[in-house]
Amino acid sequence: MTNHRRDRAEKRRFETDAVHAGEGRAGAEEDNGTGYYPISTPIYASTTFSHPDIETTDRILGGEQAGFSYARYDNPTVVAFERAVAALESPDGGARAFAFASGMAAMHAALASAELGPGATVLAAEQLYGSTATLLVQVSGMNGVETRFVDCYDLDAVEKKIEELKPRALVIESISNPLLRVADVPRIAEIAHRSGAALIVDSTFATPFLQRPLDLGADIVVHSATKYLSGHGDITAGVVVAGPPYDAALEPFRKLVGGTLGAFEAWLAHRGLKTLPLRVERQCENAREISARLAAHPKVAKVNHPALADHPDRDVARCVLEGSGGLVSFELDVEEAEARKAAFRFLNALRLCVKAPSLGDVYTLAIHPATSSHRELSPARRRRLGVKEALIRLSVGIEHPEDVIGDIEQALETL
Repeated sequence: MTNHRRDRAEKRRFETDAVHAGEGRAGAEEDNGTGYYPISTPIYASTTFSHPDIETTDRILGGEQAGFSYARYDNPTVVAFERAVAALESPDGGARAFAFASGMAAMHAALASAELGPGATVLAAEQLYGSTATLLVQVSGMNGVETRFVDCYDLDAVEKKIEELKPRALVIESISNPLLRVADVPRIAEIAHRSGAALIVDSTFATPFLQRPLDLGADIVVHSATKYLSGHGDITAGVVVAGPPYDAALEPFRKLVGGTLGAFEAWLAHRGLKTLPLRVERQCENAREISARLAAHPKVAKVNHPALADHPDRDVARCVLEGSGGLVSFELDVEEAEARKAAFRFLNALRLCVKAPSLGDVYTLAIHPATSSHRELSPARRRRLGVKEALIRLSVGIEHPEDVIGDIEQALETL
Protein backbone atom coordinates (compact mmCIF):
# COMPACT_ATOMS: atom_id res chain seq x y z
CA MET A 1 0.00 0.00 0.00
CA THR A 2 1.23 3.48 -0.85
CA ASN A 3 2.10 5.45 2.25
CA HIS A 4 -0.62 8.09 2.39
CA ARG A 5 1.37 10.15 4.88
CA ARG A 6 4.16 10.73 2.33
CA ASP A 7 2.53 10.57 -1.11
CA ARG A 8 0.54 13.78 -1.03
CA ALA A 9 3.12 16.41 -1.96
CA GLU A 10 0.42 18.76 -3.27
CA LYS A 11 -2.01 18.06 -0.45
CA ARG A 12 -1.99 18.34 3.30
CA ARG A 13 -0.68 15.38 5.25
CA PHE A 14 -3.01 13.09 7.19
CA GLU A 15 -2.01 14.54 10.56
CA THR A 16 -2.82 18.06 9.35
CA ASP A 17 -6.17 17.06 7.88
CA ALA A 18 -7.09 15.31 11.12
CA VAL A 19 -6.69 18.63 12.94
CA HIS A 20 -8.23 21.03 10.41
CA ALA A 21 -10.68 19.09 8.20
CA GLY A 22 -14.35 19.91 8.57
CA GLU A 23 -13.89 23.26 10.30
CA GLY A 24 -15.37 26.38 8.67
CA ARG A 25 -12.68 28.85 9.64
CA ALA A 26 -11.61 29.60 6.07
CA GLY A 27 -14.90 31.20 4.99
CA ALA A 28 -15.92 34.77 5.83
CA GLU A 29 -19.52 33.60 5.53
CA GLU A 30 -19.08 31.91 8.90
CA ASP A 31 -18.82 35.20 10.79
CA ASN A 32 -22.51 36.09 10.27
CA GLY A 33 -21.56 39.72 9.95
CA THR A 34 -19.92 39.90 13.36
CA GLY A 35 -16.35 40.13 12.10
CA TYR A 36 -15.27 37.01 13.95
CA TYR A 37 -15.95 33.28 13.83
CA PRO A 38 -15.25 30.33 16.15
CA ILE A 39 -12.11 28.28 15.57
CA SER A 40 -14.05 25.16 16.62
CA THR A 41 -17.40 24.34 15.02
CA PRO A 42 -20.10 25.10 17.62
CA ILE A 43 -22.69 22.64 18.88
CA TYR A 44 -25.84 23.58 16.98
CA ALA A 45 -28.37 22.35 19.52
CA SER A 46 -31.42 23.12 17.44
CA THR A 47 -33.97 20.74 15.97
CA THR A 48 -35.04 23.20 13.29
CA PHE A 49 -33.54 26.06 11.27
CA SER A 50 -35.35 29.19 10.13
CA HIS A 51 -34.72 31.10 6.90
CA PRO A 52 -35.17 34.70 5.74
CA ASP A 53 -38.30 33.81 3.77
CA ILE A 54 -40.54 30.82 3.13
CA GLU A 55 -39.33 30.60 -0.46
CA THR A 56 -35.86 29.75 0.83
CA THR A 57 -37.36 27.12 3.12
CA ASP A 58 -39.21 25.65 0.16
CA ARG A 59 -36.04 25.45 -1.94
CA ILE A 60 -34.00 23.86 0.87
CA LEU A 61 -36.67 21.28 1.68
CA GLY A 62 -37.00 20.52 -2.02
CA GLY A 63 -33.26 20.02 -2.43
CA GLU A 64 -32.91 22.92 -4.85
CA GLN A 65 -30.72 24.92 -2.48
CA ALA A 66 -28.12 23.90 0.08
CA GLY A 67 -28.99 24.62 3.68
CA PHE A 68 -30.27 23.24 6.95
CA SER A 69 -33.91 22.75 7.85
CA TYR A 70 -34.48 19.90 10.30
CA ALA A 71 -32.04 17.98 12.52
CA ARG A 72 -33.19 14.57 11.30
CA TYR A 73 -31.98 15.62 7.85
CA ASP A 74 -28.71 17.25 8.82
CA ASN A 75 -27.06 19.64 11.24
CA PRO A 76 -24.01 21.95 10.86
CA THR A 77 -22.09 20.25 13.67
CA VAL A 78 -22.75 16.81 12.21
CA VAL A 79 -21.78 17.99 8.72
CA ALA A 80 -18.45 19.31 10.06
CA PHE A 81 -17.65 15.87 11.48
CA GLU A 82 -18.75 14.15 8.27
CA ARG A 83 -16.56 16.41 6.13
CA ALA A 84 -13.59 15.68 8.38
CA VAL A 85 -14.03 11.91 8.10
CA ALA A 86 -14.52 12.15 4.34
CA ALA A 87 -11.29 14.15 4.04
CA LEU A 88 -9.38 11.41 5.85
CA GLU A 89 -10.96 8.43 4.08
CA SER A 90 -11.20 10.01 0.64
CA PRO A 91 -8.74 12.91 0.30
CA ASP A 92 -9.44 13.17 -3.44
CA GLY A 93 -13.02 14.15 -2.65
CA GLY A 94 -14.60 11.22 -4.44
CA ALA A 95 -16.68 10.01 -1.48
CA ARG A 96 -19.02 11.40 1.16
CA ALA A 97 -19.36 10.49 4.83
CA PHE A 98 -22.65 9.98 6.65
CA ALA A 99 -22.77 9.94 10.44
CA PHE A 100 -25.14 7.70 12.40
CA ALA A 101 -26.11 7.19 16.00
CA SER A 102 -24.10 3.94 16.32
CA GLY A 103 -21.80 1.65 14.41
CA MET A 104 -24.60 -0.88 13.96
CA ALA A 105 -26.89 1.81 12.52
CA ALA A 106 -24.08 2.67 10.11
CA MET A 107 -23.68 -0.96 9.05
CA HIS A 108 -27.46 -1.28 8.56
CA ALA A 109 -27.38 1.81 6.31
CA ALA A 110 -24.38 0.49 4.36
CA LEU A 111 -26.24 -2.74 3.64
CA ALA A 112 -29.33 -0.80 2.59
CA SER A 113 -27.29 1.33 0.18
CA ALA A 114 -26.23 -1.84 -1.64
CA GLU A 115 -29.89 -2.26 -2.61
CA LEU A 116 -30.42 -5.52 -0.82
CA GLY A 117 -33.98 -6.66 -1.42
CA PRO A 118 -36.00 -9.87 -1.41
CA GLY A 119 -34.11 -12.59 -3.22
CA ALA A 120 -30.72 -10.89 -2.91
CA THR A 121 -27.73 -12.67 -1.43
CA VAL A 122 -25.01 -11.27 0.82
CA LEU A 123 -21.70 -13.04 1.21
CA ALA A 124 -20.08 -12.27 4.55
CA ALA A 125 -16.81 -13.13 6.22
CA GLU A 126 -17.16 -15.84 8.84
CA GLN A 127 -14.97 -13.76 11.13
CA LEU A 128 -17.37 -10.79 11.37
CA TYR A 129 -18.26 -9.06 14.62
CA GLY A 130 -21.03 -11.13 16.19
CA SER A 131 -23.69 -8.40 16.09
CA THR A 132 -23.00 -7.73 12.41
CA ALA A 133 -23.53 -11.40 11.63
CA THR A 134 -26.77 -11.35 13.64
CA LEU A 135 -27.92 -8.20 11.83
CA LEU A 136 -27.37 -9.92 8.49
CA VAL A 137 -29.09 -13.16 9.42
CA GLN A 138 -32.01 -11.82 11.45
CA VAL A 139 -32.82 -8.31 10.21
CA SER A 140 -31.83 -8.68 6.56
CA GLY A 141 -33.23 -12.20 6.63
CA MET A 142 -36.67 -10.85 7.59
CA ASN A 143 -36.55 -8.77 4.40
CA GLY A 144 -35.89 -11.78 2.22
CA VAL A 145 -32.13 -11.40 1.96
CA GLU A 146 -30.07 -14.57 2.25
CA THR A 147 -26.71 -14.39 4.01
CA ARG A 148 -23.98 -16.92 3.33
CA PHE A 149 -20.60 -17.02 5.03
CA VAL A 150 -17.08 -17.67 3.76
CA ASP A 151 -13.56 -17.73 5.13
CA CYS A 152 -12.38 -14.45 3.60
CA TYR A 153 -8.72 -15.36 4.23
CA ASP A 154 -9.06 -18.24 1.78
CA LEU A 155 -9.18 -16.33 -1.51
CA ASP A 156 -9.94 -19.44 -3.53
CA ALA A 157 -12.99 -20.06 -1.34
CA VAL A 158 -14.08 -16.43 -1.75
CA GLU A 159 -13.78 -16.66 -5.52
CA LYS A 160 -15.70 -19.92 -5.63
CA LYS A 161 -18.54 -18.55 -3.48
CA ILE A 162 -18.73 -15.32 -5.46
CA GLU A 163 -19.02 -17.21 -8.74
CA GLU A 164 -21.57 -19.62 -7.29
CA LEU A 165 -23.85 -17.18 -5.45
CA LYS A 166 -23.48 -13.95 -7.46
CA PRO A 167 -24.08 -11.93 -4.27
CA ARG A 168 -25.19 -8.31 -4.29
CA ALA A 169 -22.63 -7.47 -1.62
CA LEU A 170 -19.60 -8.90 0.18
CA VAL A 171 -19.02 -7.81 3.79
CA ILE A 172 -15.60 -8.09 5.45
CA GLU A 173 -13.53 -6.45 8.18
CA SER A 174 -10.14 -4.87 7.51
CA ILE A 175 -8.87 -6.44 10.76
CA SER A 176 -11.02 -9.13 12.30
CA ASN A 177 -12.36 -9.33 15.82
CA PRO A 178 -10.94 -10.86 17.99
CA LEU A 179 -8.19 -12.90 16.24
CA LEU A 180 -6.88 -9.89 14.30
CA ARG A 181 -6.72 -11.52 10.89
CA VAL A 182 -5.94 -9.02 8.11
CA ALA A 183 -7.99 -9.07 4.91
CA ASP A 184 -6.35 -8.73 1.52
CA VAL A 185 -8.74 -5.93 0.51
CA PRO A 186 -7.32 -5.31 -3.01
CA ARG A 187 -7.56 -8.98 -4.00
CA ILE A 188 -11.00 -9.41 -2.46
CA ALA A 189 -12.24 -6.22 -4.18
CA GLU A 190 -11.03 -7.54 -7.53
CA ILE A 191 -12.83 -10.85 -7.00
CA ALA A 192 -16.04 -9.14 -5.87
CA HIS A 193 -16.14 -6.67 -8.73
CA ARG A 194 -15.71 -9.35 -11.37
CA SER A 195 -19.21 -10.53 -10.43
CA GLY A 196 -20.67 -7.09 -9.78
CA ALA A 197 -20.75 -7.38 -5.98
CA ALA A 198 -20.27 -4.31 -3.81
CA LEU A 199 -17.47 -4.65 -1.27
CA ILE A 200 -18.36 -3.32 2.19
CA VAL A 201 -15.42 -3.05 4.59
CA ASP A 202 -15.81 -2.51 8.31
CA SER A 203 -12.60 -0.60 8.98
CA THR A 204 -13.21 0.18 12.64
CA PHE A 205 -10.01 -1.55 13.80
CA ALA A 206 -7.80 -0.03 11.11
CA THR A 207 -9.07 3.59 10.98
CA PRO A 208 -8.09 5.75 7.99
CA PHE A 209 -4.73 6.30 9.66
CA LEU A 210 -3.74 2.68 8.95
CA GLN A 211 -5.82 1.97 5.86
CA ARG A 212 -8.12 3.67 3.36
CA PRO A 213 -10.18 0.79 1.92
CA LEU A 214 -11.68 2.95 -0.85
CA ASP A 215 -8.18 3.41 -2.26
CA LEU A 216 -7.78 -0.37 -2.25
CA GLY A 217 -10.97 -1.04 -4.21
CA ALA A 218 -13.72 -1.14 -1.57
CA ASP A 219 -17.05 0.49 -2.41
CA ILE A 220 -18.34 1.30 1.07
CA VAL A 221 -16.45 1.80 4.34
CA VAL A 222 -18.06 1.53 7.78
CA HIS A 223 -16.73 2.68 11.13
CA SER A 224 -18.01 2.34 14.63
CA ALA A 225 -16.91 5.87 15.51
CA THR A 226 -17.55 4.93 19.13
CA LYS A 227 -14.10 3.37 18.97
CA TYR A 228 -10.89 4.88 17.55
CA LEU A 229 -12.36 7.80 15.61
CA SER A 230 -13.74 9.53 18.70
CA GLY A 231 -11.30 7.65 20.91
CA HIS A 232 -12.30 8.56 24.45
CA GLY A 233 -15.12 6.19 25.37
CA ASP A 234 -17.69 8.95 25.84
CA ILE A 235 -20.02 8.69 22.82
CA THR A 236 -21.76 6.17 20.59
CA ALA A 237 -21.54 6.89 16.86
CA GLY A 238 -21.08 5.34 13.43
CA VAL A 239 -19.97 6.52 9.99
CA VAL A 240 -20.42 5.25 6.44
CA VAL A 241 -18.14 6.57 3.68
CA ALA A 242 -19.03 5.91 0.05
CA GLY A 243 -18.92 7.38 -3.42
CA PRO A 244 -21.38 7.01 -6.32
CA PRO A 245 -23.80 5.33 -6.59
CA TYR A 246 -23.97 4.30 -2.95
CA ASP A 247 -23.81 7.80 -1.46
CA ALA A 248 -27.01 8.74 -3.28
CA ALA A 249 -28.84 5.92 -1.50
CA LEU A 250 -27.41 6.68 1.96
CA GLU A 251 -28.79 10.20 2.35
CA PRO A 252 -32.52 9.45 1.87
CA PHE A 253 -32.20 6.26 3.92
CA ARG A 254 -30.83 8.18 6.88
CA LYS A 255 -33.51 10.86 6.61
CA LEU A 256 -36.32 8.31 6.54
CA VAL A 257 -35.01 5.93 9.21
CA GLY A 258 -33.88 8.75 11.48
CA GLY A 259 -30.57 7.34 12.66
CA THR A 260 -28.77 10.68 12.36
CA LEU A 261 -26.01 11.40 14.86
CA GLY A 262 -26.79 14.05 17.48
CA ALA A 263 -25.04 17.42 17.45
CA PHE A 264 -23.30 17.01 20.81
CA GLU A 265 -22.02 13.54 19.90
CA ALA A 266 -20.81 14.87 16.53
CA TRP A 267 -18.93 17.67 18.27
CA LEU A 268 -17.21 15.22 20.62
CA ALA A 269 -16.39 12.85 17.75
CA HIS A 270 -14.93 15.69 15.68
CA ARG A 271 -12.82 16.81 18.62
CA GLY A 272 -11.58 13.25 19.17
CA LEU A 273 -10.74 12.86 15.49
CA LYS A 274 -8.13 15.61 15.76
CA THR A 275 -5.87 13.41 17.88
CA LEU A 276 -6.50 10.18 15.93
CA PRO A 277 -2.97 9.91 14.43
CA LEU A 278 -1.30 10.65 17.76
CA ARG A 279 -3.41 8.11 19.63
CA VAL A 280 -3.26 5.31 17.07
CA GLU A 281 0.47 5.64 16.54
CA ARG A 282 1.06 5.28 20.28
CA GLN A 283 -1.45 2.43 20.55
CA CYS A 284 0.29 0.56 17.74
CA GLU A 285 3.68 0.98 19.41
CA ASN A 286 2.32 -0.20 22.74
CA ALA A 287 0.52 -3.17 21.18
CA ARG A 288 3.70 -4.34 19.43
CA GLU A 289 5.64 -4.25 22.68
CA ILE A 290 2.91 -5.89 24.74
CA SER A 291 2.35 -8.67 22.18
CA ALA A 292 6.07 -9.48 22.10
CA ARG A 293 6.21 -9.70 25.90
CA LEU A 294 3.10 -11.87 26.06
CA ALA A 295 4.48 -14.22 23.41
CA ALA A 296 7.40 -14.98 25.73
CA HIS A 297 5.28 -15.47 28.86
CA PRO A 298 5.02 -19.08 30.15
CA LYS A 299 1.35 -18.71 31.11
CA VAL A 300 0.28 -17.57 27.63
CA ALA A 301 -0.36 -20.26 25.02
CA LYS A 302 -0.80 -18.08 21.93
CA VAL A 303 -0.73 -14.39 20.97
CA ASN A 304 -2.50 -12.79 18.01
CA HIS A 305 -1.03 -9.57 16.61
CA PRO A 306 -0.14 -8.74 12.98
CA ALA A 307 3.40 -7.66 13.89
CA LEU A 308 4.37 -11.06 15.26
CA ALA A 309 6.41 -13.37 13.03
CA ASP A 310 3.94 -16.26 13.35
CA HIS A 311 0.85 -14.24 12.42
CA PRO A 312 -0.77 -15.88 9.36
CA ASP A 313 -1.37 -12.53 7.62
CA ARG A 314 1.87 -10.77 8.48
CA ASP A 315 2.87 -10.29 4.83
CA VAL A 316 -0.61 -9.13 3.84
CA ALA A 317 -0.63 -6.67 6.74
CA ARG A 318 2.62 -5.14 5.53
CA CYS A 319 1.02 -4.53 2.13
CA VAL A 320 -2.41 -3.21 3.12
CA LEU A 321 -1.81 -1.53 6.50
CA GLU A 322 0.48 1.28 7.56
CA GLY A 323 0.83 -0.11 11.05
CA SER A 324 0.00 -3.27 12.97
CA GLY A 325 -2.96 -1.93 14.97
CA GLY A 326 -3.69 -1.41 18.63
CA LEU A 327 -5.47 -4.69 19.40
CA VAL A 328 -3.87 -7.79 20.91
CA SER A 329 -5.57 -11.07 21.77
CA PHE A 330 -4.06 -14.03 23.56
CA GLU A 331 -4.95 -17.44 24.94
CA LEU A 332 -4.20 -18.38 28.51
CA ASP A 333 -2.26 -21.61 28.93
CA VAL A 334 -4.91 -23.48 30.93
CA GLU A 335 -6.97 -26.64 30.63
CA GLU A 336 -10.07 -26.26 28.44
CA ALA A 337 -12.37 -27.37 31.23
CA GLU A 338 -11.11 -24.52 33.41
CA ALA A 339 -10.71 -21.96 30.61
CA ARG A 340 -13.65 -19.65 31.33
CA LYS A 341 -13.03 -19.68 35.05
CA ALA A 342 -9.36 -18.89 34.47
CA ALA A 343 -10.20 -16.09 32.03
CA PHE A 344 -12.54 -14.51 34.55
CA ARG A 345 -9.95 -14.87 37.32
CA PHE A 346 -7.36 -13.15 35.12
CA LEU A 347 -9.70 -10.29 34.19
CA ASN A 348 -10.81 -9.76 37.79
CA ALA A 349 -7.18 -9.54 38.88
CA LEU A 350 -6.42 -6.60 36.58
CA ARG A 351 -5.89 -3.32 38.43
CA LEU A 352 -4.95 -0.85 35.71
CA CYS A 353 -6.53 -2.29 32.57
CA VAL A 354 -10.25 -1.54 32.40
CA LYS A 355 -12.65 -4.46 32.06
CA ALA A 356 -15.07 -3.18 29.41
CA PRO A 357 -16.62 -4.57 26.17
CA SER A 358 -15.35 -1.92 23.78
CA LEU A 359 -12.10 -0.79 22.16
CA GLY A 360 -10.21 2.17 20.77
CA ASP A 361 -10.15 4.22 23.98
CA VAL A 362 -7.18 6.00 25.52
CA TYR A 363 -7.41 3.41 28.32
CA THR A 364 -6.29 -0.18 27.85
CA LEU A 365 -9.45 -2.29 27.83
CA ALA A 366 -9.61 -6.03 28.46
CA ILE A 367 -12.51 -8.34 27.73
CA HIS A 368 -13.52 -11.99 27.25
CA PRO A 369 -14.76 -12.27 23.62
CA ALA A 370 -16.68 -15.51 24.15
CA THR A 371 -19.01 -13.75 26.57
CA SER A 372 -19.02 -10.29 24.97
CA SER A 373 -18.50 -9.60 21.25
CA HIS A 374 -19.24 -13.22 20.24
CA ARG A 375 -21.75 -14.05 22.95
CA GLU A 376 -24.62 -14.33 20.44
CA LEU A 377 -22.87 -17.10 18.50
CA SER A 378 -23.30 -20.75 19.43
CA PRO A 379 -20.43 -22.43 21.32
CA ALA A 380 -19.81 -24.68 18.31
CA ARG A 381 -19.45 -21.73 15.95
CA ARG A 382 -17.19 -19.88 18.39
CA ARG A 383 -14.92 -22.93 18.55
CA ARG A 384 -14.86 -23.18 14.75
CA LEU A 385 -13.88 -19.51 14.49
CA GLY A 386 -11.14 -19.90 17.10
CA VAL A 387 -12.89 -17.79 19.75
CA LYS A 388 -11.93 -20.02 22.65
CA GLU A 389 -12.92 -19.77 26.30
CA ALA A 390 -9.30 -19.02 27.21
CA LEU A 391 -9.09 -16.07 24.78
CA ILE A 392 -8.60 -12.53 26.11
CA ARG A 393 -8.74 -9.39 23.95
CA LEU A 394 -6.81 -6.25 24.80
CA SER A 395 -7.53 -2.88 23.24
CA VAL A 396 -4.25 -1.19 24.05
CA GLY A 397 -4.40 2.40 25.24
CA ILE A 398 -1.90 5.25 25.34
CA GLU A 399 -0.51 4.56 28.82
CA HIS A 400 3.15 3.73 29.31
CA PRO A 401 3.51 0.16 28.03
CA GLU A 402 5.52 -1.01 31.06
CA ASP A 403 2.65 -0.13 33.36
CA VAL A 404 0.21 -2.10 31.24
CA ILE A 405 2.61 -5.05 30.99
CA GLY A 406 3.14 -4.98 34.74
CA ASP A 407 -0.61 -5.16 35.34
CA ILE A 408 -1.03 -8.05 32.91
CA GLU A 409 1.88 -9.98 34.41
CA GLN A 410 0.59 -9.65 37.96
CA ALA A 411 -2.84 -10.86 36.80
CA LEU A 412 -1.26 -13.83 35.03
CA GLU A 413 0.41 -14.80 38.30
CA THR A 414 -3.05 -15.49 39.78
CA LEU A 415 -3.57 -18.43 37.41
